[in-house]
Amino acid sequence: MKNIFVNPIFWEGDHICIIDQTKLPVELVYEGCRDISSVWRAVKKLKVRGAPLIGIAAAMGFVLGLRRSKVKTWPGLLQEARKISRYLASARPTAVNLFWALGRMVRVVEAHEGEDKKRLLLFLKKEADAILSEDIRMCFQMSRHAACLVKNGDSLLTVCNAGGLATSGYGTALGVFYRAHEEGKSIKVYACETRPLLQGARLTTWELLHNKIDVTLICDNMAADLMRLGRIDAVFVGADRIAANGDFANKIGTYSLAVLAYYHKIPFYCVAPSSTLDLSLGSGKEIPIEQRDPLEVTSFYFKKPIAPTGVHVFNPAFDITPASFISAIITEKGLIRKPFGRNLRRLHGRLSQKH
Repeated sequence: MKNIFVNPIFWEGDHICIIDQTKLPVELVYEGCRDISSVWRAVKKLKVRGAPLIGIAAAMGFVLGLRRSKVKTWPGLLQEARKISRYLASARPTAVNLFWALGRMVRVVEAHEGEDKKRLLLFLKKEADAILSEDIRMCFQMSRHAACLVKNGDSLLTVCNAGGLATSGYGTALGVFYRAHEEGKSIKVYACETRPLLQGARLTTWELLHNKIDVTLICDNMAADLMRLGRIDAVFVGADRIAANGDFANKIGTYSLAVLAYYHKIPFYCVAPSSTLDLSLGSGKEIPIEQRDPLEVTSFYFKKPIAPTGVHVFNPAFDITPASFISAIITEKGLIRKPFGRNLRRLHGRLSQKH
């Protein structure tokens, strides 16, 4: 399987290099993150975004944070590690991959009681690199499992960006499109713009065009008409957190697409790695939803005002799609169909996320 052209995060000597996704599609700008606060800001300001990539960035940022700490004894380093974890976890509340990755990093410190700082940092760097490598492998596995759901000539719909920019460089939902394309299938993709921050317009279309995938951009409110006209064969989306019953959180607008697909009898698929599962939550009602800056709605990408000053704004970053509307969930372990509660636990074991 070939590599996608984009590499959204990597080590550059003693610091992290990221693509500043707020600059796309006008500029491809790589930015260096040299300390933990710059990683926190990158996640908070959506320079780094997408649940798997947020987890990778958090793990790398954890290494930077402990490296710069002046504490040298193991008990002090453990206390510092927990403090760093809490700080990075505060950047965004919905994507469980963030907490999953930080939990892994803290457990590395806990497992190496008495180690000196230099050796401990080697173990932590190795763990962060493992999280990155695992994501690459999981994305490839998901795409292989899900590509069988795509037929030659299909027209597919997606929302937001679940591609290389949201992961280690291959993608979850978009990875399915890449795999189908590599298998020689002729496909057409419709990308919802994804208001208010236009991740579909700015990022997904940019990725797909560079990878020679036939893509058409639509406004979010055009999806229903496309379905009515019979021009959508399946919907593929990513996820930021999947509850034990199969309900999942994804970018705002996903729920409405699921309802529309259900009404029009169109298959609706969620593609996400097992790091996105949170089997400690019984349903989507328990998933915390991030509320973001009203300016994202009242101005066009923070620049040109498009609403009167003082208007009330409701701006959740995510919504919850009930399991009843989902045809299947695809993880690196395979296709999971209803009943999701039983099958998620059977395929992935009794996984629980520690926040």
